[in-house]
Amino acid sequence: MYCLRILSLQNKKNFLRYGVINLSRKNKVRNIKLDFVQVPLIGKCAFTHTDTKSFNTEDNKRKYAVATKLVDLAPNSVKPYLKLIRLDKPIGSWLLFWPCGWSIASAADAGCLPDPFLLFLFGTGALVMRGAGCTINDMWDRDIDAKVVRTVDRPLVKGDISMKQAWKFLAGQLSVGLLVLLQLNWYSVILGASSLFLVVTYPLMKRITYWPQLVLGFTFNWGALLGYSAVKGYVDVPICLPLYIAGICWTIVYDTIYAHQDRNDDLMLGIKSTAIRFDRNTKLWLSGFSSVMITSLITSGLMNDQSWPYYVAVSAVAAHLVSQISCLDIDNPQDCAKKFFSNAQVGFILFSGIVLGTLLKKNVKNKNKFLATAHLNV
Repeated sequence: MYCLRILSLQNKKNFLRYGVINLSRKNKVRNIKLDFVQVPLIGKCAFTHTDTKSFNTEDNKRKYAVATKLVDLAPNSVKPYLKLIRLDKPIGSWLLFWPCGWSIASAADAGCLPDPFLLFLFGTGALVMRGAGCTINDMWDRDIDAKVVRTVDRPLVKGDISMKQAWKFLAGQLSVGLLVLLQLNWYSVILGASSLFLVVTYPLMKRITYWPQLVLGFTFNWGALLGYSAVKGYVDVPICLPLYIAGICWTIVYDTIYAHQDRNDDLMLGIKSTAIRFDRNTKLWLSGFSSVMITSLITSGLMNDQSWPYYVAVSAVAAHLVSQISCLDIDNPQDCAKKFFSNAQVGFILFSGIVLGTLLKKNVKNKNKFLATAHLNV
């Protein structure tokens, strides 16, 4: 039988901050040194050891070094708010932006680039609303976050920000988001505002259903509808609906991979997710959703008269997904984190394909028109 003794700890605001533990069995003694990790006190005692490297890998640190440095250099009074909106982890903003970018690029006229002002506007909106979503999520989940090693450092859990301060900050974020939304046509304003219900209720889904990733997909890919309407003043259903469905399936894929990092903690806490629902059949389920995603992207391209660069990009996206899923190790949190972060590349590949495909539309149409005219003259 093992005897465990904590040799170094600090109690602060109901948390154990531990450094070295002593693990002994009979005459054998083993000291384990841990990187000071906060663990919540549950009852009279708490001890958890989770590999936190998966959440702060060197690759991820290098990818987002600029964002992390900006947060680190911020004044102490501001830093908790920047961490609350995950400014040091911009992957969420990119994943929210790409469906908007796809839609804006799909709405561009043949032979034209997507509207740069709209791309900037939606980029700003993605940054602000992703931050607001994180604030809402942390307000709902502060009690749960206190029991998961990966999230115990969040500002609301640590007490760096009070609930009253969080409410005020959220009001400011939503005000900026509304200001961005009001730059669009009224059809888009109403369409954009209608997504707020999903933003607010999504954090509750993990308590209710094993499919919170599906609700996140509805929420995160609303831009696939909104971007097109911002350009055209309406939603072209044959083009936008398949794009929206593709985005939803994509979100289920990457967020299920992400959720596998917390699977054990979620099981202990009674939190639901597709990672738990799919379990050992995860690769099979993700392959199915990836197939629907690719099929939907092809359908959207056909409805939009896309040219060959678009389908090359869709093929590259398919290859990327096959690589992700086939090499995925759901029992390795570090590997799950790496695969999750790689999805920013998926969004960029598809965006590039839509832009290039739209630029070539004009040349293809002119060539077909020339051939038709030549045929008539003959």
